[in-house]
Amino acid sequence: MLGKLYLVATPIGNLEDISYRAIRVLGEVDIIAAEDTRHTKKLLNHYEICTSITSYHEHNKIEKGEYLIEKLQQGKDIALVTDAGTPGISDPGEDLVKKCRLNNIEVTSIPGPVALITGLIISGLSTRRFVFEGFLPHDKKEKNEIIKKLTTEHRTIILYEAPHRIKQTLELLFEILGNRNIAITRELTKRYEEVNTITIEEAISKYKNEHPRGEYVIIIEGKPIEELKNEERQKWESISIEDHLNHYMSTGLDKKDSMKRVAKDRGTSKRNIYNYLINKEKI
Repeated sequence: MLGKLYLVATPIGNLEDISYRAIRVLGEVDIIAAEDTRHTKKLLNHYEICTSITSYHEHNKIEKGEYLIEKLQQGKDIALVTDAGTPGISDPGEDLVKKCRLNNIEVTSIPGPVALITGLIISGLSTRRFVFEGFLPHDKKEKNEIIKKLTTEHRTIILYEAPHRIKQTLELLFEILGNRNIAITRELTKRYEEVNTITIEEAISKYKNEHPRGEYVIIIEGKPIEELKNEERQKWESISIEDHLNHYMSTGLDKKDSMKRVAKDRGTSKRNIYNYLINKEKI
């Protein structure tokens, strides 16, 4: 019999934010694999859980991953936890799940807190559609490239950021995205939970006078759909209707379907495009 891997969500701040099922599973499994054993022991001690604990983090995930797979193959049940929240999001839990799937080992989740969702729903920004980018790369060039790709993103954008990098990140966001509305959240679910719904420019000013502390969830307003449509329309209007039509016909579309696409791009009717082309042919 193979063992089972349990992805157990743990509190992101307040120790009371844990489910009865999570406490039971942490007490029943053979091994708990934790990102930081010292941090997790505080939680285990609080709930009087005495299960054996081992480390599993970014710097040992290859060799320790093999060790955990071996234990699972021997029939041991393992609970994977991260320092805070749900394992597998912006941490090496993703790699262990892949290894389990490759070895036909069952994986299940004990759901619970997720910092990105907690920050989003209290931000005051749109929750209808969103995109999660996690931690941006340390390399400035890579970081710039990712933020540039977000300039046309109309969904709400969510980032994680460390305190020592938040000033630089805010400056890059302002430089590339402009002065958008954002929410900066920290200490989520804790006594001194903080949510600042301000502009990027205001946030930059704020941290000129304040020393950043704690892990941050940054929620950024997406670009308005109408603004995106106007930019797209302006792009197409910069070329002739003939070139626009030829662009679509070169992709294999027939003339009728190409005219439909041209009309949609330019915010007009297909009849107007048709009449324009007929009149040009007569000249």
